[in-house]
Amino acid sequence: MKLSARIAAPAAALVLAGLTATACAPQTSDTSAKGDEKSGTLRVWLFQEVGNKPKEQVVDAAVADFRKSHKDAKVEIEYIPVDTRAQRIKAAFNDPKSAPDLIEYGNTDTAGYVKDGGLADVSEEFAAWDEAKDTDPTARQSVTVGGKVYGAPLFVGVRALYYRTDVFEDLGIDAPKSQAELISTAKKIHKAKPDLYGLAVGGAYTYGAMPFIWANGGELAGESGGTYKAAINSDKARKGIEAYASLFGDANCPAAKCASMGGNATVTAFASGKAAMAIGGDFSHAAVEAGTVKGKYAVVPLPGVAEGSIAPAFAGGNNIGVLKSSSHRTLAVDLLKSLTGKQTQAKLFDAMGFLPTYTDVLANAAKKQPFVAPFVQTLGAGAKFVPASAGWAQIDASLVLPTMFQEVVSGRKDVARASDDAAKKMDAAFAAAG
Repeated sequence: MKLSARIAAPAAALVLAGLTATACAPQTSDTSAKGDEKSGTLRVWLFQEVGNKPKEQVVDAAVADFRKSHKDAKVEIEYIPVDTRAQRIKAAFNDPKSAPDLIEYGNTDTAGYVKDGGLADVSEEFAAWDEAKDTDPTARQSVTVGGKVYGAPLFVGVRALYYRTDVFEDLGIDAPKSQAELISTAKKIHKAKPDLYGLAVGGAYTYGAMPFIWANGGELAGESGGTYKAAINSDKARKGIEAYASLFGDANCPAAKCASMGGNATVTAFASGKAAMAIGGDFSHAAVEAGTVKGKYAVVPLPGVAEGSIAPAFAGGNNIGVLKSSSHRTLAVDLLKSLTGKQTQAKLFDAMGFLPTYTDVLANAAKKQPFVAPFVQTLGAGAKFVPASAGWAQIDASLVLPTMFQEVVSGRKDVARASDDAAKKMDAAFAAAG
């Protein structure tokens, strides 16, 4: 499951910055609500952050605004640990009586939760909500399955290119403007400064590798009539795999050290001064600022194939959804709007650094904090999302793509064989998901 993929989360490749949903609730016979009560207590499960107090203050303000117009309703917020979320949400889907009315969830889990019958379809209310019209298209895609909307985006996270300004100035080079220049610059730096990775890369850094596939015109999968089929072994996707794999080796990032690295490890390498470049998220900013490179780095969008273009980035983040079993449907949707509305998202950015999912609020955030600008540019250039299939959770949990990259960079398999094998595993997962 892709959560915010902040640096505090494990293995950024498998996190949003992300974590993997290893357990999904089985289909239940009937989790539909029995009625729509207009008073009573609404229960909400939100994720516990590393530093949760600022989030609590923003949420409390949103709840207070909600209660101004819903005096007969009470709200109970519970912050649940991320590492036990799967079990708790599974139990909630299977036992509506003990389930909350709303939950926060990682955006790559949407399709799986919909298949499990856990989330309510709020398409009609979302379409009628005035603020929703300004939702970033990719963020909206993360709550959409089969053309229906199952919640509202809470925040989004994307990655860009961090680079050492002191190293670049010392070598008299500029930030790369194309994918080919990125690769050649990385190798040039490592040759001149062998103690540095030119660009820190990881064989387990799925979300850092995806932009190379997308920039070359490849896709993870294709969809037809609601059915997904792997496309990771297409010619264009293979070209992207080859481009990313070319960054492993003695010329940049030795496979023996880098094949097993995830996103957190690559950002840590950059922050600690061991790499001249790294692909990191807006959520990586605090970790880099806390490192030895503070004051000696800058960020630009990750370049695409054509000079001056921007490589599509994976749009991670979290959403909030109403449970199908909620007996307070109308109240829950109103609270959903308060918790995910523009005012709340603006406050969450100020308090936590979470990128807003509304284009206008995001633009204002970039004006307030210059470091956000490259990430806003990246979103504006067209970010991408994982297949909206319940099978993605299995693909992610089974490490299908990290295994493929590691097989290639270690030399165990060539790109054709590794991608063919990955495609077979993906197709099996898509088929099993129905």
